[in-house]
Amino acid sequence: MKYNFDEIIDRRNTNALNTDGFRGYIFHAGPEMKFPYADDEFVRMWVADMEFATPPEICEAIKKRVEKRIFGYSCVYSDDYYQAFSAWCRKMYDWDFPKEELTFSPGIIPALYQLLESLLTKNEKVLMVAPAYGYFQHAAEYNRVEYVCSDLKIDKNGYFTLDFDDFAKKAADPMVKLVLWCNPHNPSGRMWTEEELKRVAEIVEKHNLWLISDEIHCDIIRNGRKHIPMGKVMPDYGKLITCMSASKTFNMAGLMFSDIIIRDAQLRKIFCKRDKIVGFVNPLSVAAHQAAYEKCDEWLAEFKTYLDENFMFVKEYLAEHLPAAVFSVPEATYLAWVNLKGCLPDVADLPGFFANNAGVLLEGGNDLFVGNAEGYVRLNLAMPRSIIKTGLERMTEAIEKHNK
Repeated sequence: MKYNFDEIIDRRNTNALNTDGFRGYIFHAGPEMKFPYADDEFVRMWVADMEFATPPEICEAIKKRVEKRIFGYSCVYSDDYYQAFSAWCRKMYDWDFPKEELTFSPGIIPALYQLLESLLTKNEKVLMVAPAYGYFQHAAEYNRVEYVCSDLKIDKNGYFTLDFDDFAKKAADPMVKLVLWCNPHNPSGRMWTEEELKRVAEIVEKHNLWLISDEIHCDIIRNGRKHIPMGKVMPDYGKLITCMSASKTFNMAGLMFSDIIIRDAQLRKIFCKRDKIVGFVNPLSVAAHQAAYEKCDEWLAEFKTYLDENFMFVKEYLAEHLPAAVFSVPEATYLAWVNLKGCLPDVADLPGFFANNAGVLLEGGNDLFVGNAEGYVRLNLAMPRSIIKTGLERMTEAIEKHNK
């Protein structure tokens, strides 16, 4: 391999949420919260950024932009970024979109907040499938609109599928005006099939709903698979918004940049007008994202192979050491969604249990995900395998000790 994914990188003194912000994010507490482990003793398998170095091609692009020595107000004026991103979409998904539909946001989460503000009134509802990413709920609550969940069905092997009857019934509610869709799905890691996407599209179009498709994980997929954008399935539907970014794939979430593709011209105008940063972007972020799309194919290929091996390692480890755990290797994301009800049936606070008894930081349950998530933990596997091994060993020891 050209790139070293076994390298352990010291993230101390970088103001990283991963290392310094876990108390507030996971436990809603401050520095007064104490654990039997020092902060630097934790195995951190929680927040969805990587323990891998950002590709050197991106770092070099940032350095070249730094050498310009001025970082004044910046927008995306030239055609270069669109050409790079559009070429990536054609190459990876056989899909493209007109340049005028492309807008920008510091992140998909702030875009969701702003879009719901523009599209819904306080008496209207947003529909999502559950378990759902917690910030889908937060965006609805922030805008004082009701959210409705359609629970995914789960088989005995931990594989998630859509309950189309329930989804269609809830979409038919005249107060439901918008669907928040996650493709691929977080936290289950499902890559929706073309048939599934078409059925969802039919329901959405039948009821003339807005559809926001969060596709930030679309490049983090198992080898041999191909992402299907909702825009490809709904080529002529005007009420579709697609949200993408290279930030998750290439480990640069802190650069705060995302692509918001809005088909409806009026909504696009409103979105840009209400943009809290008046259309400005971070110049380093633009350089970084353009480099990702132009120069990081090889890094992504090696990353996916290493990640696939991490998932197989976890699957085999759980089968041998924690057979009561239910886990299906996800089709996308670098996140393992593991059902531990059979391992710890009497433990309600799984993040607290593993932080205090194993020195492992993880997320899970209905506290951080919306509905249909009780008894689950989400493990970030985008890290050197040696760290994953240590984390799983600590978790196993804590479970065995608890169950004696």
